[in-house]
Parts: sequence; C-alpha cells; structure tokens
Amino acid sequence: MSAPVSPLAVRAFFDDRTGTVTYVLADPTTRQAAIVDPVLNFDFKSGRTSTAQADRVLAHLAEAGLTVQWILETHAHADHLSAARYLQERVGGRIAIGEHIREVQAVFRKLYNLEREFLPDGRQFDHLFRDDEVFHIGAIEARALLVPGHTPACLAYLIGDAVFVGDTMFMPDVGTARADFPGGDAATLYRSIHRLLALPPATRLFVCHDYPPDGRAPAWETSVAAQRQRNIHVHDGVTEAQFVALRDGRDAKLDMPTLILPSIQVNIRAGRLPPPEDDGVSYLKIPLNVLGGRGGGGDSSDS
Repeated sequence: MSAPVSPLAVRAFFDDRTGTVTYVLADPTTRQAAIVDPVLNFDFKSGRTSTAQADRVLAHLAEAGLTVQWILETHAHADHLSAARYLQERVGGRIAIGEHIREVQAVFRKLYNLEREFLPDGRQFDHLFRDDEVFHIGAIEARALLVPGHTPACLAYLIGDAVFVGDTMFMPDVGTARADFPGGDAATLYRSIHRLLALPPATRLFVCHDYPPDGRAPAWETSVAAQRQRNIHVHDGVTEAQFVALRDGRDAKLDMPTLILPSIQVNIRAGRLPPPEDDGVSYLKIPLNVLGGRGGGGDSSDS
C-alpha cells in the first residue's frame, strides 16, 4: 500500500537557536496556506522578544502570494514561544491545536497560579481538533492525528504522503522526544510512534526539531522506512518494554529545556503574552522549586 501523493508545497524555516522547524504548507492551485509551529524569538537574559523568525515566514507568504487559512500547533511547546498570535494579527488564519490542550492548560494554570480569568477550556484557540478530524488547506485534505506521550495534547498532521509529526519523533540519528513532562508517558509515546510507523514506508515525515550530531547539517525530512530501519530509539525490533526502559532512563538524566517556564505560559494562550499589569508591562512567571530536573548542568534537549 502506498500513500496518496499530495500536491502540497512545503517550505521549511529552521531556527538555529531553538532547533525548531516552522513550515508553510500551501495548495499551489488555490494559494491557500497553513503555518505549522511558528517561533517567536525570545532572549532569556534580557527578557526581550523578537519577530525575526516569524518575519521570514511573512516575507515568504507575501512573495508567494499565499493566503493563510490555518496556524497549526502540534502541541504546547516547551522550547520556544509561539508566534501564532503575531502572525494571525498580520495575515489572519485560525489558530488550532488538539482538544487535549485543556489537560495541559489545567496543569500549568495551577503551576503558574495564573489569573482567574484564564480558563483551561481551550477557548484561547480558534479551533480544537479531535483525533482523526479532517480539514482542508485549500482543496487539499488534511487529517489531525492524536499522538500523545510527549504531552497529552500532541498532534501530527497527515496530508497525502506527508506527516508533520511535531515532537513525536526526530531525525533517525536523534531518536524520539522525551516523555517526562506533566502528562507525558513513555509507553503512550511508543504506541503513538507506531501509529505513525504503520503508515506506508514511503510516507514523508517532517519533524518539528533537529538537534544534529556533530558533523551533520540540520535536517527535517525523513520517512517511515528510514525511521523503522535506523531510529536510534525505536527502530524495528525495539519492544515497548525496551523503549520505555531506554526513554525513562534517558529522561532521568535530562535537565528541563531552557525555555520551558517562559514558553508554556505563552503557548497555552495560543501565543498571547500574559495580560499587562497596571504598569502596562507583561510579566512571565518563574515558579520556584516546582518542576523536576537535575538542577542545571545537564543535557536540556528534547531528545
């Protein structure tokens, strides 16, 4: 069985500071487009945001003459702030994420002790996808696939012979996402990965991040066949029990991602900054001694 080939046009934008890949997906016939996982640059030391990465996306949209229908998040990211709201204010489109974002919002509303007005019901987003829900980018059919494990709300987007897998898998020589965030689970992640690996071998997989080993340039497109043959964590023959032992052992040695605390409180708001206080300034909260982690000095990648 082979996957239907889609006429979808894919343009990738790699952010080398966070290792994040943002995609612009377009129907060449209707010129309708979707943006996947946009990045708002953030300097932790100064507390300043920048739209440099998002502006690259805007320039491409203008040059290609594309109209944005969707701004798609694969999950509430822990390694970068979302530029979804900034982009929507300039080019429109509906901001969407999986319906289980409500679970993530409920956990982090409590962790950050957010304002009473913040309700963990997903209303901050324009659309919440159900598992297996069909939508369209122009005339091209797309499908939202629930792939929890890294977080409860993770989605992949299946469009013809292409899948945008979020953090579920990385390039084969990097492996898979961690599963130790609130609501994460290594066994669940294994099953989600195998949902994707059951697709036809030639199916193209587009990852959300790349943390390339020394000597390799950043990359973001692989295939089901390549992952089944060579993924260092979950290639063919790796059992669920073996994966869980490997994943849990590795996760126990990882620090929290550098931007987890700044980013999630923005990303559960669909890219909005926290509401300004009485001085007109928005503030990010850093709760002390709440999250786990090794206390600094370790590997803080997502893999």
